[in-house]
Amino acid sequence: MARRGKKGSLSPEDRELWGKVAKTLTPLHPERAQDLEEELARTLEAEPPKTAKSPKTATAIKAPDPTRKTPSVLPLNQLETRYRRKIVRGVTAIDARVDLHGLTQYQAHDRLLGFLYQAQARGHKVVLVITGKGGGPERAYMDERGILRRMVPQWLSMPDVRSVVLGYEEAHASHGGAGALYVRIRKRR
Repeated sequence: MARRGKKGSLSPEDRELWGKVAKTLTPLHPERAQDLEEELARTLEAEPPKTAKSPKTATAIKAPDPTRKTPSVLPLNQLETRYRRKIVRGVTAIDARVDLHGLTQYQAHDRLLGFLYQAQARGHKVVLVITGKGGGPERAYMDERGILRRMVPQWLSMPDVRSVVLGYEEAHASHGGAGALYVRIRKRR
């Protein structure tokens, strides 16, 4: 990708690439698409291609401003090996579990978030989230199987959920294996 000029503006190469991508899409409103194509064509014609600056005239990279606060995103950690072993052996109990089988993505997302916040409020340390492995004989013809199995780790990694989730890891076979996750809950502040 080429360097950007102003914030929010695209370089000519990026505009050309975006124009190619935009042509492959089906618009929701065809009359609006015509206007956008004309606008894109005008902007490409209006801007002459810029030449690359020599290293001598290139602007220096600015150091980050220490007075500006960046949002702190809490890190995700894996379960410690000893702690995981205790869970698998049953020495440390799983505090709660939620089963997301048979739910749509939206239903599963809502239920998962509600469950996690409730688990944190109750002081739970480890919970089990059962997503299922996907597939089965009725879904053998579909290319996309196990959508919740793929989406739940993404949801758990989102910045707004990290205030609740300390870390997660695939469960042991005795607790569901690839179709379940151990989720470690952060202590309430």
